[in-house]
Amino acid sequence: MTVPRPGVTEQGAPAPGDDATSGRRGFLAVVAGAVLWGTGGLAGSALAAQGTPMATVAASRLLVGGGVLVLALLALGRLRDVRWHRVLVRRVLVTAVLAALYQGSYFVAVGRSSVSLATVVALGAAPVLVAAATAVLARRAPSARTVLAVALAVVGLVLLVGLSGAGAEPAAGAALALGAAAAFAALTVVNRTPVTGLDPVLLTALGFTGGGLLLVPVALLAGGPLVPTGPTGWWLVLYLGVVPTALAYAAYFTGLRTVPATTASLVALLEPLTAALLAAALLGERLGLGGAVGGLLLAAATVVVAPRRRGRVVV
Repeated sequence: MTVPRPGVTEQGAPAPGDDATSGRRGFLAVVAGAVLWGTGGLAGSALAAQGTPMATVAASRLLVGGGVLVLALLALGRLRDVRWHRVLVRRVLVTAVLAALYQGSYFVAVGRSSVSLATVVALGAAPVLVAAATAVLARRAPSARTVLAVALAVVGLVLLVGLSGAGAEPAAGAALALGAAAAFAALTVVNRTPVTGLDPVLLTALGFTGGGLLLVPVALLAGGPLVPTGPTGWWLVLYLGVVPTALAYAAYFTGLRTVPATTASLVALLEPLTAALLAAALLGERLGLGGAVGGLLLAAATVVVAPRRRGRVVV
């Protein structure tokens, strides 16, 4: 049996009497998070081009992102005011494990296969898994709008990213990417329910710092430099940790307070669309007809799940 959060019905719509704008604000927060994620693609690619192992990139972005927020909370004195309790600690630990699994599995999948295959499987499977989990927990089938949005998003993602260049180990890469999708789906579903005393910034700070620490042994086993080489590498790591990690996930978790999990996972697919548009604008890469159609389908999926006038959003 599922217990609805205060002020929100099981269908994900604002309860009667609530401010109808809360759903729209939450939706915009999730959109902002997804767009910020998309800006990290170029930074990650630049780090990999410098010879930084993918496992090190994953560990660095979590450690820097979480660490910067921890320092900010310390400076503001907010960590002293935290009232620790069992549920809060458990949520932080679960978030740390899931963040490490998601980032680690995805980046290793890229190394085993290719960016395109890992992206399509990891990001494409996530909203399907979230929709399935939501249907099981709520004991009802997804709405027609949800099914339509998922279909548009998955097809659009395949067209935008493509499946060319499956890499040396496509099966292993796909399996790891599917694990990353499951971790992201669980991260979304778990953090849909708020915990007393744990706001999105604190959750991101503690959870991601813990996740980064969990990935340090993986980075050690992967070999290669554990820290960036040269000032450019350090600036890239700082950007990757602060903007598409700390700020992006804080916005995403904030949006999850009022946005249903399936909707949030679908909006997250704006990440590859943002990355593709930035690559076209800054690097001169061409989307092509298929990529353009895929981008439009992803945008259409976002419009389908966007809240209507009364603040109602799709599960």
